[in-house]
Amino acid sequence: MAEIEVKASHWRLVEVGRIVLFLNGPHTGRLAAIVEIIDHKRVLVDGPSSKSKAAVPRHAISIANVTLTPIVIPKLPRAAGTGAVAKAWGKEGIEEKWDQSTWAKKRVQKERRQGLSDFERFKVMRLRKQARFEVRKAHAKVRASAKA
Repeated sequence: MAEIEVKASHWRLVEVGRIVLFLNGPHTGRLAAIVEIIDHKRVLVDGPSSKSKAAVPRHAISIANVTLTPIVIPKLPRAAGTGAVAKAWGKEGIEEKWDQSTWAKKRVQKERRQGLSDFERFKVMRLRKQARFEVRKAHAKVRASAKA
């Protein structure tokens, strides 16, 4: 009999315990955990956070309004209460994991750049030009020494 190797997918599945990021609405940019799957289009989420401005109250939301993150709270029971979700959230260090992710860092950088004034954007452009010049100068020096 032939040996069959089964590999798990690396897709982000809609599952209880999956952390989601709100794309639009009053909670845009906040994190929450899926607590219950209502149907194929809606989930019940709860976002306990140590920061009061980042907390998300327990409510139902369409999956189209959130995006799934790679972070999961393992073995979170279905329809877990807010207290149990908050305890698991803190135990897993969800906010720390999110803050360390490149996704979160890029979002922060994008927001910061959007808040720059015209003069600040000009200064950033000049600094980038200076850095590019220094890099090219170093490469030219290396190429010249390699030829000699």
